[in-house]
Amino acid sequence: MNLLIVVNHPRDFPFDIEGARTVTARDYLTDPAYGENQPARVLNLCRTDRYQGRGYYVSLLAEARGHRPLPEVKTLGDLQAGEPHRLMSASFGEQLQKSLAANGSRACTVEAWFGRDPLHRNDAVAQQLFSALRVPLLRARFERPNGRWKLRDVQALSVSDVAPEQRAHVADVARDFVARTSRARTRESPLETPAIAILYDRDEPAPPSNAAALRKLCAAARALGMRATIVGRDDIDMLGDFDGLFIRDTTGVNHYTYQFARRASAEGLVVIDDPDSILKCTNKVYLNELLSRHRVPVPKTLMVHRDNVDQIVRTLGLPCIVKQPDGAFSLGVAKIESEDALHDCVERLFAKSDLVIAQEWLPTPFDWRVGVFDRRPLYVCKYFMAPGHWQVVKRESGRTLEGATAALSVGEAPEIVVRTAVRAANLIGDGLYGVDLKQVGDQCYVMEVNDNPNLDAGNEDGVLKDALYREVMGVFLRRIQERRRAAA
Repeated sequence: MNLLIVVNHPRDFPFDIEGARTVTARDYLTDPAYGENQPARVLNLCRTDRYQGRGYYVSLLAEARGHRPLPEVKTLGDLQAGEPHRLMSASFGEQLQKSLAANGSRACTVEAWFGRDPLHRNDAVAQQLFSALRVPLLRARFERPNGRWKLRDVQALSVSDVAPEQRAHVADVARDFVARTSRARTRESPLETPAIAILYDRDEPAPPSNAAALRKLCAAARALGMRATIVGRDDIDMLGDFDGLFIRDTTGVNHYTYQFARRASAEGLVVIDDPDSILKCTNKVYLNELLSRHRVPVPKTLMVHRDNVDQIVRTLGLPCIVKQPDGAFSLGVAKIESEDALHDCVERLFAKSDLVIAQEWLPTPFDWRVGVFDRRPLYVCKYFMAPGHWQVVKRESGRTLEGATAALSVGEAPEIVVRTAVRAANLIGDGLYGVDLKQVGDQCYVMEVNDNPNLDAGNEDGVLKDALYREVMGVFLRRIQERRRAAA
């Protein structure tokens, strides 16, 4: 793929960057050669602060030609609208407080050159700005009027806005950006080879896939003629070099994984978990409403707000279960055995959410987990409760205990369990879901539908073994091929 660096004047950027060609805005807009049907990425370093100015048209025509510009036209329009806070994710505000915590002033200006602070004072903020806005050169102004930092304005810069003696530094960070975004492509891996990025955080204490499973996923991809690369949270700029993204980290809406999913989806990748699945599965309020509306069996449930707390015991009895709407991996779930404990628990949860979930207590020795992928059952497991505990995972004194996992073939599991799980998962989409169910007598109840369910070597692959990973990678391959045919 061609990489073009577009500037207003050649004197603005007299530097060579391996793998890139510098052209003027006039040439890019008027030379028919740049309108030919050739894939390209465009780093627009022109002035873009004027609607329908030359820099604006560089990004506009790049999109019309099927090129991939930075910045995008939509971003330029959003910046010109003068409401920069609307461009940032919900998590940006909290990240900002941490990043600028040591700054004692009431105002702060940060420049971000390809996600790097040229002064090296606020690199974390610069990276967050670049990840959210995708503007190569920008200047952001922050204020702290009431003890909390807020983004006041953002200005897209051109390379001519940088002092001449600093432009060599711009070239350096541009080289680093080009290297980071290009290293997934190698001469041994031709462009036509389908490429999968597997997103994994080595610092995550409870990742949904262990190291052995990651190796098996990569091996399965290679066996199917694909190239698999493990990427980390700082590699979002590499997504354009892949055809698919498989998220193997705990997801959340206010989390970097959601930014990866949205970016990958916007760039046309096959994405598991897709943004809609993350949004739907990570909120138990939504799931309860969806499952109830479609008459999928769930435990007796009460949607709790501040005005109906007194109905919990009358409706559900004691003990009961109270859940934080966006909890995961047994976090944010409490077993309540007294009214005093109940009120303490809901008050803590109300500090984070206006609604919480309360459910009847259904004791069972294990939970069913049915993995559903591409609208079909993939695997079935029994997740046994942790020793001496009422949940699958027990956390105490800085350590974590988990119950045993027993894998079964799909045919061995009760039909009602598999059928109910597939029905619940298909209400979400066609991605990869882990449906947790409890079976009480002849009744089967859906407890949760999880995106990014566990695929751990030695657990979920207990029956299918390596075929489990080939099934997953096979769906990626088929969807990539379908998208390529549709694009052609």
